[in-house]
Amino acid sequence: MTAEPALRLEGVVKRYGAAVAVDGVSFAIAPGSFTVLLGPSGAGKSTIFRCISRLVVPDAGHINLLGRRMDALGGRALRSQRRSIGLIFQQFNLIGRMSALDNVLAGRLGHVAAWRAMTRAFTREDRQRALAALDRVGLLDKAYQRADSLSGGQQQRVAIARVLAQQSRIILADEPVASLDPAAAENVLDTLSAIARECDIAVLCSLHQTAFALRYAERIIALRAGRVVFDVPTAGLRREDVEGVYSEPGPPPSTRRTRPGLPALAPLG
Repeated sequence: MTAEPALRLEGVVKRYGAAVAVDGVSFAIAPGSFTVLLGPSGAGKSTIFRCISRLVVPDAGHINLLGRRMDALGGRALRSQRRSIGLIFQQFNLIGRMSALDNVLAGRLGHVAAWRAMTRAFTREDRQRALAALDRVGLLDKAYQRADSLSGGQQQRVAIARVLAQQSRIILADEPVASLDPAAAENVLDTLSAIARECDIAVLCSLHQTAFALRYAERIIALRAGRVVFDVPTAGLRREDVEGVYSEPGPPPSTRRTRPGLPALAPLG
């Protein structure tokens, strides 16, 4: 039996004035899958992430997240739904003077009473959850070290631990390895792909590096000028097929594997 998608976009459009940033994008993401959004700068990848998390409101189309229409939510219901989305950015977004553990505990802020959030009086259970998340990303021994003393790759893994402590069911990773050296980038992507499989979390990751996309993604959704160029499983793709999205006006013939207008679910492992 096919699992219900964790995330589904249907004809999403987002305009900024006369410019169309996202133009009729449709796709679905299965739980436990690692999917890559690939495309040049300005293709619409970050705007899609903002639409999914409702940081911006689409001008047309619908986004269904964990069985609920995001455009139908507001107030407390929207805040609750957003707790299911873990956001990882290129620049880590950590507080450097705080320890790795305290940064990970920030992922618990949406789950605790307001007075605990303001005073950072976390429960023992919250701290145990945060420590377990650091252990999951291989940084338990760095729990009490200042975040700004860690390497770039370690800081990004702290950011991953934070979304685990948040109990996210979908992770949106926007260029998470753009500022890392190749070895650190591989470590971060190894961690994200393992978490997708083992924790049944849907990971949608935007990348520029075609080699990493081919190595880690189960499926690649290529974008150009706000439109889906192709949406195919990674198995059997060649590097030149994928790199064509940066230079060709349309998808290479070998990548035309989905019917136009129908989103493809990532393969379930």
